[in-house]
Amino acid sequence: MTALTLVSKPDCHLCDVAREIVETVVADLPEGDVDVEELSIIDDPALYAQWWEKIPVVLIDGRLHAHWRVSPERLRAALTEESSA
Repeated sequence: MTALTLVSKPDCHLCDVAREIVETVVADLPEGDVDVEELSIIDDPALYAQWWEKIPVVLIDGRLHAHWRVSPERLRAALTEESSA
């Protein structure tokens, strides 16, 4: 299973867009292939220190995939590649 983490914060327009892209892309993949977790920089000082100026941030298996803007095509390709590995 691939782990996808969305690092965001409340009242963030780009975070809302990224969340919609993640939900749409994951919904197109086989159920159970991707475990999605969303973390807020407001709730975690370490996340805030690391990512505050780059949110939204998408991590795949703990590695940076994208920040600021998420491409559905690029995300789909990355998740398809990860799930077949």
